[in-house]
Amino acid sequence: MLSVSNLSVQFGKRILFDEVNVTFTQGNCYGIIGANGAGKSTFLKILSKKMEATSGHIFLEPGKRMSVLEQDHYAHDAHTVLDTVIMGNSVLSAVKKEMDALYADYSDENADRIGELQMQFDEMNGWNAESDAAALLSNLGIAEEYHYTLMGDLDGKLKVRVLLAQALFGNPDVLIMDEPTNDLDFETIGWLENFLANYENTVIVVSHDRHFLDAVCTHISDIDFGKINHYSGNYTFWYESSQLAARQRAQQNKKAEEKAKELQEFIQRFSANVAKSKQATSRKKMLEKLKVEDIKPSSRRYPAIIFEQEREAGDQILNMDGLASSVEGDLLFKNVDINLAKGDKVAVISKDSRATSAFYEILSGELQADAGEFQWGVTTIQSYLPVDNSKYFDNDLTLVDWLRQYAKTDEEREEVHIRGFLGKMLFSGEEALKKSRVLSGGEKVRCMLSRMMLLRANVLMLDEPTNHLDLESITAFNNSLKNFKGTVLFTTHDHEFAQTVANRIIELTPGGVIDRYLSFDDYMDDKSIQELRKKMYQK
Repeated sequence: MLSVSNLSVQFGKRILFDEVNVTFTQGNCYGIIGANGAGKSTFLKILSKKMEATSGHIFLEPGKRMSVLEQDHYAHDAHTVLDTVIMGNSVLSAVKKEMDALYADYSDENADRIGELQMQFDEMNGWNAESDAAALLSNLGIAEEYHYTLMGDLDGKLKVRVLLAQALFGNPDVLIMDEPTNDLDFETIGWLENFLANYENTVIVVSHDRHFLDAVCTHISDIDFGKINHYSGNYTFWYESSQLAARQRAQQNKKAEEKAKELQEFIQRFSANVAKSKQATSRKKMLEKLKVEDIKPSSRRYPAIIFEQEREAGDQILNMDGLASSVEGDLLFKNVDINLAKGDKVAVISKDSRATSAFYEILSGELQADAGEFQWGVTTIQSYLPVDNSKYFDNDLTLVDWLRQYAKTDEEREEVHIRGFLGKMLFSGEEALKKSRVLSGGEKVRCMLSRMMLLRANVLMLDEPTNHLDLESITAFNNSLKNFKGTVLFTTHDHEFAQTVANRIIELTPGGVIDRYLSFDDYMDDKSIQELRKKMYQK
């Protein structure tokens, strides 16, 4: 279907890809993974011919159509939403455009050409194009009232959904998507997961959403050491198998046959569990065919994120009484009456991200509530990770000096101690002397996590903590919060994060608050809660 032959990419002296040979076949979904800077997005651009490789060839089977999730949110501002979606099938769109132009200037001379175009249009199911595009838009949460709106008049989050509909339109033979779940809510991501799990053509996707990768991928394509290797199974299978292989490699005294037996049992166990997945049948067959020697240890480095408490909090954690907040005349939430219990790990959610951010800003003392009050327990120590951390890095300090600001004791301020903390977060050697102002988004979040670890709080408040992080950091962070003995309030668009950490869900709405001791999946699947949510957001 789509093959890559002898692909090499080099920027100056840096070799990104070295003689890569891979094939993507029909009916499979490939999740492209790799450390930050490994070349995931670059590889997708080369596949879609938006970037030239240094050498090598990309071959797409003749007659097959490739569709790419557009990253330029302003490219179609002069077109209506419906026309933008139909433009996803460039051949169909071109036929329609020529046909419309000839109809507008009809004459006997162009009648034959119109007839030819009508036949082509009919063969491509063009007469149903508008209704098909409208159905896609509706499934992605774009109401009919917006279908004839100009793209330039939409806000950024709606544009993302329209561009996703454009990529999906017309059943492309190869679908390429870079971070398709960005700016989508959980319901829309769920619809996309179901759509792709049942998609019969080839999908190649880059995503930091582990739940999404698990739900849709039949293969993981790992970029490592300038090569790309396909592994059967989803992300969790790749992660757990690579970790098992790495542990076995470290066990020098263990016999080869014992290692083989352990790996084989792992494959069988995972193959049995996969029966619950949306692509159960095809993926189970793949895992049953998998050979032990196909499982390889990964060279990935995972940050050591460990949250420790300076002291254990008492029973009184946080009491909120009638909290309300609004912005620019929009009511974000009201009547928040909540008592936080010791050990609660709360996913704070809302359809409006301004609501959750305002909630944390109020609790951290950075914003005044419109109404109500709150009181922290006297034994609590709070630490806050905001969604926008830019103010913390508006300086020219080295990372060593930046982190030293948050040390509590002379011992913690010593350079060897600070460098140890930074080393755990993958800032070793000269990396620790980088200026804080020039850090990437992911590096800034890792620094903020280092700061939080130094503070040793017993209550953590985290507003979209996985933003900018790579899969390795997200996985380590997720595992750390599962093991944390204190109390956590967090907001995330990472489904796996929410499901595996939270034991309580608090939803902030203009109509009040919904508060349930449930797992995230149980909360989202509960029919009575779904009805209640509709009413609360209408108020």
